[in-house]
Amino acid sequence: MTTISVKDFGAIGDGKSINTQAFAKAIGHIEQLGGGTLIVPVGTYFTGAIKLCSNLTLVIEQGATLLFSDDAKDYPVVNSRWEGVKQDVYMPCIYGQNIKNVVITGNGKIDGNGQKWWHIFRHDRSNLKYPRPYLIGFDFCERVTIEKVFLTQSPSWTVHPMESNNVVVDNISILNPADSPNTDGINPESCRNVRISNCYIDVGDDCIAIKAGTEETAEKSPCENILITNCNMIHGHGAVVLGSEMSGCIRNVTITNCVFQKTDRGVRFKTRRGRGGTISDITFSNIVMDEVLSAFVMNYYYYCGPKGNDPIVWNKEPMPINDATPACHNISFSNIIAKNVRAYAGFLYGIPESPISNISFDNIRVSMQQNAQPGEVDMFKDVKPEAGKGFFIENAQSVLFNNVIIDNIVSEPLFVKNSEDVHVNQSFVKQDGKLIGLKA
Repeated sequence: MTTISVKDFGAIGDGKSINTQAFAKAIGHIEQLGGGTLIVPVGTYFTGAIKLCSNLTLVIEQGATLLFSDDAKDYPVVNSRWEGVKQDVYMPCIYGQNIKNVVITGNGKIDGNGQKWWHIFRHDRSNLKYPRPYLIGFDFCERVTIEKVFLTQSPSWTVHPMESNNVVVDNISILNPADSPNTDGINPESCRNVRISNCYIDVGDDCIAIKAGTEETAEKSPCENILITNCNMIHGHGAVVLGSEMSGCIRNVTITNCVFQKTDRGVRFKTRRGRGGTISDITFSNIVMDEVLSAFVMNYYYYCGPKGNDPIVWNKEPMPINDATPACHNISFSNIIAKNVRAYAGFLYGIPESPISNISFDNIRVSMQQNAQPGEVDMFKDVKPEAGKGFFIENAQSVLFNNVIIDNIVSEPLFVKNSEDVHVNQSFVKQDGKLIGLKA
């Protein structure tokens, strides 16, 4: 297949000249040929949104930067999803729709130039006609690979494949400021067969969030068959998060051989009444966490977003089970070390009519941070900020603790309420140098 340079179509890598048309012409040429490779050579290429085509390899060479405009006029409007709801949005900086066989690679940088977008979002949302662009978005695509590139300053979510199949994200680095709003790292949504490996992610929101649309999504599709391995996740609200957009179901997910550092939560499941859907068959193994607020969080009372303050979200009494009732079951945590945990070792809070079920903790070591400041375990209004707590479990059934040790506990090593079949085997709290048996 043909290999061309974007410079062949008039691109100038001086960091100032606008190159949107040069990219459009180059990609259009490759599309006419049936496929090829587009080289972005050394330089800084200032551009508006770039729309990709099938059978394209985009090579951003080492020393090359794609620097995206922060002017909304440079972003066409497309119909996609924003926070799980189908709607018009600004086109992602790099975008593919209904295409296949696409690779983004090359050891270069993709800079979303997000500061202006963040400022408008924080201070003047009325001037934001449509939701902010993602940095990279793929909708209804097949066989997509993103590898080796450095992604930074994303206007909102950084990598967002949606309703796509066979997606590989490998050996990329993502760096967004800690205070940048909604700059999640990698968010596969209603995708199938996704592999995320060897990535470094340091962002202002969730590092990796697996999603499947909300109750407002008319055609619901699962997010399934996901592998996350050999990744480092720094800061962010959660390292690996499932939900809260999970109405299409999330299933068959494996997370292994990862390091979480200074994330608010290590593992985080979030949903609420009204969402419906099921999170099931999820495995976390061989993970090290350090300085997380809480290691394991599963919360059915997550209130953030539209309808979060509806009475059904906060009602603590059992309600009728219907299509809007969420469920979470068959979850395994094994071979995990969590150091310097500040608030709760684990926080599991289901709803009475749909308890969290079939959860196992095997070979887990949690060390609470000494003299930790109290922190909010999750977006949960009924639980005050705490420090040095063990496991809190309410509205759960069939929970197994096997070979679990908690160090430096302050109080309540295991609180259980409205739950059935909570079993403890060879598990201990370490206090004053002594192991004291953990009891349900």
